Amino acid sequence: MQLDISPNSLIVYEALASDVRLKIIQLLSRKKMNIKELAAELGLSSAIISKHINKLEEAKIIKTEKIPGKSGMQKISILKVDHIDVVFPVKIYPSYELYEVSIPIGHYTDYKIQPSCGLADSKDFIGNVDEPKYFMDSRRMNASILWFTSGYVEYKIPNFLQAENTLQQIDISMEISSEFPFANDVWPSDITFSLNGIDLGTWTSPGDFADTRGRLNPDYWPDNLNQYGLLKTIRITDHGTYMDGDPLSSITLADIDDSLEIWDIRMEVKEDSENVGGITLFGKNFGNHEQDIVVKTYYS
Repeated sequence: MQLDISPNSLIVYEALASDVRLKIIQLLSRKKMNIKELAAELGLSSAIISKHINKLEEAKIIKTEKIPGKSGMQKISILKVDHIDVVFPVKIYPSYELYEVSIPIGHYTDYKIQPSCGLADSKDFIGNVDEPKYFMDSRRMNASILWFTSGYVEYKIPNFLQAENTLQQIDISMEISSEFPFANDVWPSDITFSLNGIDLGTWTSPGDFADTRGRLNPDYWPDNLNQYGLLKTIRITDHGTYMDGDPLSSITLADIDDSLEIWDIRMEVKEDSENVGGITLFGKNFGNHEQDIVVKTYYS
């Protein structure tokens, strides 16, 4: 689950702001439990536990199922979430000018991929899933989600820097996850990012998430497929390259040829990676973040 600093995430923060509910999460991380078992473990009444369970269920941290028991149907609680990321607003440097380019997910200019794979737009799947040839279907330009197990997709963007501009920073952000047939919240994948043929570094995606439904997903999208990714920002600076503030590589702006008119951005899962777990890219109509791939070039 990924949260942001907005009212949309408040229900989850409120659900976590309780010592009892935190203990319930810890217990459910070990096994499924019913209300009576949780009440006995925590020394509280079933009525109180039920209120806490409802709060966690509203926040989509747990889910409940009814199964037959000795005295009729009983309510079993199951932990849905393996981890929670919190995305803070990206710090902007107001002293810099900015060129911004948004790249739709389907506007890749080159690719080489292996199944499982596929594309979809806001209305339907594009071609047949698991057949790479459909990545050349003309309808791909409308794609708002794509996925593949290994290989790469590459995008080209114009470099709007002028001769008198001094490059200060590059940000590349996207909503991204691993790729597993249907979904798997624990499925690591080593994803390598490059700019103009220079490897910016490799980030390990933790999984392909379906614990909660993506907020932007169209109604036709099945609940058991990739639901959302993590919003990640690569930042290239004078002193290194970072992923959400964590060091990614020693590549600096000095390594980037800012005189090129066209920049190539590649996202790749190499076949010799330790974790070949694929890539899923989410655009404006899928996942939790209403954006495509966004490149921001800061200059003075």
